[in-house]
Amino acid sequence: MKIAILGTVHSKGLEFLKENELEIVEVTNFNNQNLQEELKFVDAILLRTSRLDQDILEHCKNLKIISRHGVGYDNVDLDFLNKNKIALCITSTSNAVSVAEHVMSFFLYLTKNLSLSDKLVKGGNFTQRSELPNFFELYKKKLLIAGFGRIGKEVAKRCLGFDMEVYVYDPFLDSDLIKKSGCIPIEKNDGLALADFVSIHLPLNEDTKNFISQKELDRMKEKTILVNTSRGGIVNENDLHQALSSKKILGAGMDVFVSEPPEPNHPFFKLDNILLTPHNAALTLECRERMSLEASQNIFYYLKNMTKLNMENLVNKKFL
Repeated sequence: MKIAILGTVHSKGLEFLKENELEIVEVTNFNNQNLQEELKFVDAILLRTSRLDQDILEHCKNLKIISRHGVGYDNVDLDFLNKNKIALCITSTSNAVSVAEHVMSFFLYLTKNLSLSDKLVKGGNFTQRSELPNFFELYKKKLLIAGFGRIGKEVAKRCLGFDMEVYVYDPFLDSDLIKKSGCIPIEKNDGLALADFVSIHLPLNEDTKNFISQKELDRMKEKTILVNTSRGGIVNENDLHQALSSKKILGAGMDVFVSEPPEPNHPFFKLDNILLTPHNAALTLECRERMSLEASQNIFYYLKNMTKLNMENLVNKKFL
């Protein structure tokens, strides 16, 4: 069977596929016409970030499964997969720890003004430390987590370790499950109004697009820090820029953008109260190894040994 790899992945997954005698085709040209030709006869696709819409997928005559190198799948035409009974899998167990640590890095960097402190010392101005802006503790601060899947739960565990009060908004989850994790269930607007920190862990869809826009930002406190490591578009970038430039909220950390990479003149680049990272929250060495292997295992187990497939990874099982 022939497996197409779209994008660079850790060698761990490729070694697994080769050991199990699957033929690998590594695709580096993501032009639509090239993808239509390269993917024509593959049985499976291990997909990173390139888009697979109907105009490409309808040429994939042998395709049985797409395995995402990650948990989001807004770059795949899911309706086409469902109609044609093509499986879609994600790597649900691989990236939660890495992303949660990235969130904590945002929190600590922004609250401690680390860039300013570093600049002060390196500039020979050590004795001017009292002139630095106020910086804050995480201790006893209130966090709102929007979306309480694996990543949200890992963020909660770490913040509880800092003795933070953790509130959770997740309308699809039983409140008792939230309470068992040591957290407090809350409605969206109430959570936004009390939070010192807001961390977004939602998929991008029609219901979550602009989940945070001007009216939500207006509810937040002036010392609130907003972090988005999920998908661009969940936070309205224009409204966030306005809130940050007017000091309506204290700061923000963004790992994701509506357009990736963002435009060279993106208005965020002129702000000093936002920390930006290149959608790499899940790209620690350990996480890249785990995702590559899990994405490859999804393919092999779906094609050859369904009893070993983690069914929680199978997104569209009810259509198959």
